[in-house]
Amino acid sequence: MVLKPKILTRFLMRRFFSGFGLIMLIVCGIILAVTFVERLPDNPTAIDALIESWVRLMEYVPLFLPLAVFMGTLFASYNLIKSSESIIVSSAGLSPYQSSKPFLIGAALIGIFATTVINPYSVGLNSKNITPDHLQLVDNSIWLRESSDIGYITLNAKGMQKQGDNLVFYTTNIYTQDKNFKLTNRIESESVILSDKGLSATNADIWDNNGTHKRQDWHIQTLITPQTVLDRYLQPDQISFWDLAGFIKKMESIGAPVRGHLVQFWTLLFLPLTMIAMATLGIAFSQTRQRRNYSFGLKFGLGILTCFAVYFLTNMFNALGATGALPPLLAIIAPPLIIIAGAGAFIASFDTI
Repeated sequence: MVLKPKILTRFLMRRFFSGFGLIMLIVCGIILAVTFVERLPDNPTAIDALIESWVRLMEYVPLFLPLAVFMGTLFASYNLIKSSESIIVSSAGLSPYQSSKPFLIGAALIGIFATTVINPYSVGLNSKNITPDHLQLVDNSIWLRESSDIGYITLNAKGMQKQGDNLVFYTTNIYTQDKNFKLTNRIESESVILSDKGLSATNADIWDNNGTHKRQDWHIQTLITPQTVLDRYLQPDQISFWDLAGFIKKMESIGAPVRGHLVQFWTLLFLPLTMIAMATLGIAFSQTRQRRNYSFGLKFGLGILTCFAVYFLTNMFNALGATGALPPLLAIIAPPLIIIAGAGAFIASFDTI
């Protein structure tokens, strides 16, 4: 009798992970196949297209993970009711709250794994091919500016790509000024390489302050490095969870805005709570007194519509947190707490939808 709750807990958790795994397998398979077909014409080989599709899939996983937890919970509960195993669970003396515990633990484990493993892995894949899509742009252009004791350097580029440890800027204009803001040189080049040693260009067009033009290789030492550019201009979702806290402290020390990064940090930190909320919602939709003619299709449809409403609610709170209308922490934890409170009240009533 002492081991029975533990046996039932393991059994229910296996059912939960089976349902969640099946949903993830189907959704990931569809996304990977569609993305692979889209990327195939733009890549020289099918292997390259498959690799790029995998990278894109890792970007999409956080978006549909809460929905997958909800659908997996609903599917696992449906199987328990259909096979009459829910009757056995109830006969063992487990209340709806006790039988829901394995589902909630499994959802929390999924959230922890997504935050600590999937997010850093996805960011690591994306950091190998940084493009302007990953940067915060101004007027659809990349702008860099450095000030020092000897003068100022301003760079404007239409595109950028990471190559090894260096950054390559495309369609670039560079302006150098002395400490009195007087223009000294203007440099135009199709590509400019930023390394730890500075900026350099091959066969660049150079104009001095007298308007004299010459075409030659160009190089200048800078305080800017590829890492400082990425640290300053990468968007919040392009920074690993493990690096976000240190990054936020660094940006706060130089007076840079970090509200978006705080929202991202709290989102990842409380992702297990969000997964628990979605599992609780799935359990609420699966509650029924019917053992036959269980209206799974109706409940599933209503659940999907509810998930879209939850997605809208979460995005609204995130926007409020990013704009400063709400504290970032409150903006992140409010939606899952609202969901848990509402779904928990419904589970307590044990009514039929």
